[in-house]
Amino acid sequence: MNVVPGELAAGRQRYTYEDYCRLPEGSPYQLIGGELVMTPSPTPYHQMVSMKLELKMAGYVLEKGLGIVLDAPVDVYLEETETYQPDIIYISNERLSIIEEKRINGAPDLVVEILSPGTGYYDLRTKYKVYEKSGVREYWIVDPHSKSVQVFCLKGGKYALDQEVEQQGEVQSRVIPGLVIKVECIF
Repeated sequence: MNVVPGELAAGRQRYTYEDYCRLPEGSPYQLIGGELVMTPSPTPYHQMVSMKLELKMAGYVLEKGLGIVLDAPVDVYLEETETYQPDIIYISNERLSIIEEKRINGAPDLVVEILSPGTGYYDLRTKYKVYEKSGVREYWIVDPHSKSVQVFCLKGGKYALDQEVEQQGEVQSRVIPGLVIKVECIF
């Protein structure tokens, strides 16, 4: 039986990962705070920014043999009511065991979310808090509109703004050793 978004079973307050798994394959939803949130297709510009950043990250990670970089759509299960499809994720060699047949089971080392009008609120608020709580060590928020990148690093269980660059300049990953990205090359 497929779940129909917007129709909760009688007496149920929230959707769970089990409900999410019953969606038809390719359904444009993420499970955020127990709600099935529709995420419309990204704009071509969003996809160009994503592609450029992913190519730079993945090329570097593969060349250095540091782990794996994946892009959306891939399910990242963080808790029973939180399953996201981040734009880009990095998982270090030491943590490749979180990659399962149908999902990433646990926090990637690094998550990149590229803001869009439909998902920006979730990326900046709800997902930010869940990524922090789940132990995502580095969280990049990329804003194509302002051509900016913010890098948050987990310190003592809380995110701290580590770097912020707009229009031009470099950001450096703290969890991918030696990775430096010139922001003007991705926008």
